Amino acid sequence: MQIYIADHTHTEYIVQNDKWVTRDIINQKIESNQIYVVFDNDKFIGWLRYGLFWDYIPFMNMLYILEEYRGKGIGTSLVGFWEKEMHSLGYQIVLTSSLQTEIAQHFYVKLGYRAIGGLTLGDEPLELIFSKTI
Repeated sequence: MQIYIADHTHTEYIVQNDKWVTRDIINQKIESNQIYVVFDNDKFIGWLRYGLFWDYIPFMNMLYILEEYRGKGIGTSLVGFWEKEMHSLGYQIVLTSSLQTEIAQHFYVKLGYRAIGGLTLGDEPLELIFSKTI
């Protein structure tokens, strides 16, 4: 398993799989070093995309591991890599979120994140906000 800060050679992998944002946003995130990709023997298997909440707190917007690679510790490794990168950049806290109905909330708690609040958007279930001191 190899983890990289995404560059433009990874754009097509990300665009084909990240259906939640546009190509323009993916390109902006790549330019800002805000996407990490993970490969297994040169096969693209996932990514982590983040932004800055209030322009100064890293907020993981998307963690996605292709289905056949889930449950193997890859997501844990990718999040750990990102947290170390954020710490090396001087950040002390990171954030993420998960719908209350998603299993991901248990994953984040297992990694040491704690729920600090939530919000609702339209008719969607409660979006839980998680925080972790790094």
